[in-house]
Amino acid sequence: MVSVGERLSRARGRAFIGRDEELGRFEEALAGDPQAPFAFYVYGPGGIGKSTLLRRLADHARTAGRPLVELDGRFVSRDPADFEHAAGPFLDVPGTVLFVDSFEHCQWLESWLWHHFLPRAADDALVVLAGRRAPQPQWTTDPAWSGLLHVTELEPFSTEQARSLLAAAQIRPELRDRVLRFAGGNPLALSLAAAAGSAGCSREEIWAPSADVLRTLLAGLIGEVPTAAHRRALEVGAQAHSTSEELLAALLPGEDAHLLFSWLRDLPFMESTHRGLHPHDAARETLAADLRWRAPHAFEAMRRRLADEYLRILREAPEERVWTVTDELFYLFREGAALSRLRTWSREDEVHDRPLHPDDMDVVLRMAEETEGAASAELVRYWARRQPQAFSVYRLVSTGRTVAFTARLALPAPPDPQDLATDPVVAAAWRHTEATAPVNPGEHIGISRFTIYPERYQVPSRVIDLSSSRAQAEAARARGRAYGFAVYRDAETWAERVEGTLGDTGARPRVGEHTYGLFSVDWRQVPVESWLLRFISAPDVPVPSGPSPISRTAFDQAVREALAHWRDPAAFAACALMRTRLAADLGDPVEELRALLRQAVADLAHDPRGVRACEALTAGYFSGAPTQEAAARRLGLPYGTYRRHLRQGLDLLYEALWQQELHGPR
Repeated sequence: MVSVGERLSRARGRAFIGRDEELGRFEEALAGDPQAPFAFYVYGPGGIGKSTLLRRLADHARTAGRPLVELDGRFVSRDPADFEHAAGPFLDVPGTVLFVDSFEHCQWLESWLWHHFLPRAADDALVVLAGRRAPQPQWTTDPAWSGLLHVTELEPFSTEQARSLLAAAQIRPELRDRVLRFAGGNPLALSLAAAAGSAGCSREEIWAPSADVLRTLLAGLIGEVPTAAHRRALEVGAQAHSTSEELLAALLPGEDAHLLFSWLRDLPFMESTHRGLHPHDAARETLAADLRWRAPHAFEAMRRRLADEYLRILREAPEERVWTVTDELFYLFREGAALSRLRTWSREDEVHDRPLHPDDMDVVLRMAEETEGAASAELVRYWARRQPQAFSVYRLVSTGRTVAFTARLALPAPPDPQDLATDPVVAAAWRHTEATAPVNPGEHIGISRFTIYPERYQVPSRVIDLSSSRAQAEAARARGRAYGFAVYRDAETWAERVEGTLGDTGARPRVGEHTYGLFSVDWRQVPVESWLLRFISAPDVPVPSGPSPISRTAFDQAVREALAHWRDPAAFAACALMRTRLAADLGDPVEELRALLRQAVADLAHDPRGVRACEALTAGYFSGAPTQEAAARRLGLPYGTYRRHLRQGLDLLYEALWQQELHGPR
């Protein structure tokens, strides 16, 4: 008869993916290899699979016949004596394996462990610690411990491993890319997505995480958030490509940006780079998806504040920072409706650009002739002589091979007759300006004249991504730019892709054997800021309906707590009702939520059943009466009658506010 424990162990073994190196080293230690480590320290962000790995290692230890001691750091007291008592067999029974999960919750024991506890281990004992933080550096650099301690930072699953997990969970193939984009290689996110199954996709067959998945992910990846300011800092970090202290100060005026940045920096899922902080992929997507679900208007407002700040930085940035800021701006709106038709966001076949060099001309001309013909290649030669600074050459990051080039021309008014006579596309652009709104002396037009990527010609690609970003950054920084133009050969297809962002001029100039579509925007009519926000904004997000982040019972308790603290703004600011969807979109949450409560109580009087209830709630919580008995006396009611009206009022208020929590304001 197979025990339940054995069945669980076998099921874990079948579901376990990867971590071969960690399992291999641990097996060597179990087998008594004298060169194997004695202590294993596993760390990484929440959801990366530390607990899953520890359970698998424990299964191996049981199979090897080892005694086990398993502790959870969340339930370890601060007294080392209590830890020593709980882990006693590790000191007394040879061969014992001690597992301590969630070690970050008892990190204060670390020095004591290395100095006083671990050296007293019984013969052949092993210890495995798992937490979110790396061990103190003195232990990894201590010569005495170097041969005994094995430290592993768990990495996300590879794409192949993640796909294997989703395939085993029977997630439909067409949904896996969407799930992978949301979850990255984070094992917890992937497991939750797999648990949600293909039923988690929307009517459009796009997988979207449910509220339950989001709440679990947030709890596992992030844990407790101290204050509303810390939550806003997280929301900045979730949307910004990288977060600096200066960016936090600009977006959260009045808050202690230094304190918030330091807190973000210490979070286990945050990574530090020379450009600032950014969260691990699963944490970022979870935060962003939760904010969009919980407070769609706050989500959009944060993106717009970030966009405004990036545009301000872009205008003031030195030349060497322009493209970095541009990339950060467009990353912010990577899910915008218009950009989803135009941009790939893929990092496969990633390219980088550099200015045209004379040595590049042969390959540039060859690419032009291969894709657009000899007549177009001659125009490339013409413009390379006239405006070599307008050309960019693109190379694959992986191999350094040149794969594409672009040319973004700046042409002053009045137009040069030679340009008009030479290039039919440029001539068509100038004719359009004359027919609509002429360009004045001192102004100029910009035109993305060539985008030549033979392997991905005239389809969304990283080359078009980067070239478009460059063109839009130039428009934001330029003085006197009257028009912007883009040129595409497959005019009908691109007319659909750029709808709402560029207008089709209707011009179809011909070069050699090919006809081109010409699309434009008049920057004098549409400010660059407004155009960019329209171009990259997400579609209108309806007020969400569905499960609340908290249960109905907890919600009712939160309302009662808020009423009790209604006259004390400081205490009110800390109440649980501030953390519901009801307060998520409020600009001044404390004052506006207090006003919302007062109005909700007043609204009860509109129903004849609620008149007495409204009076009881008003007297009990808003009138300043020191006790409920005093409130009853103010109304001239026996205390028992007052309490009956009060209970009825609370029930009506709970229900009214709960409906707003689920479905938004009426």
